[in-house]
Amino acid sequence: MAICEISGKGKMYGHNVSFSQRHTRKVFKPNVSKRTIIINGQKVKCNVSASALRTLKKKGLITSPKDAKKA
Repeated sequence: MAICEISGKGKMYGHNVSFSQRHTRKVFKPNVSKRTIIINGQKVKCNVSASALRTLKKKGLITSPKDAKKA
């Protein structure tokens, strides 16, 4: 379903714990969005988590279109 193609993040399972300590099953899903990224000069559409995008921007591997307009 929602899997990051760069970092491999996927859904995790756990419990919702209410005030009365009742445990119900819960699925934690990563924040994944479909983005177009330029890799080796080619535009590629892929599912990327928000944290992976932040890491790529921090390392300087990708730049957002908003950054290009400011420069």
